[in-house]
Amino acid sequence: MQAAVLFLDNAMQPLRIESWQRAITDVFLGKCEVIEYSRDKTVKGVSRDWPLPSVVRVLRHFRRDRIRIKFSRLNIYARDRFVCQYDGQRYATEDLTFDHVMPRSRGGRTTWENIVTCCGGPGMLEGGCNARKGDRTPEEAGMRLLRKPKKPHMLPSIQAEMPKNAPPEWSNYWSTVLDS
Repeated sequence: MQAAVLFLDNAMQPLRIESWQRAITDVFLGKCEVIEYSRDKTVKGVSRDWPLPSVVRVLRHFRRDRIRIKFSRLNIYARDRFVCQYDGQRYATEDLTFDHVMPRSRGGRTTWENIVTCCGGPGMLEGGCNARKGDRTPEEAGMRLLRKPKKPHMLPSIQAEMPKNAPPEWSNYWSTVLDS
């Protein structure tokens, strides 16, 4: 994690990890406050070095349930609980991909209602269910979906693990997530 900054919400819970440039910008704009500085990283100024923020807290309060849910690969995986929607097994992220239920070659769109989590990501030696289904519908491939895909009504909850090479300043804030 080269000079990444941990962003916390008002309740001091981990929110996201961003670049140090974004953190400094948000601090100067009054959107965040610095909670902890890095012990060994600095930013060179004209006349002196400044300590680099390591942990910042977002000052604006927001309700997590009112956040617009962004369509993303991670949110698709979270919605489907990291389970292949064809074979029902849970996989590591690197062994997953997503699949268009109605193939794009037949007019299928990349939407919440047409995308499902599927095994067969770049981490798998064999193609998994994604290769087995190919450019066909599940019915044509003789496969069944566990559940019909739809847009989630609330933000998927993901139990994130602290990155292995995270700065030591983050450990106090990450443990609050894991203990609750």
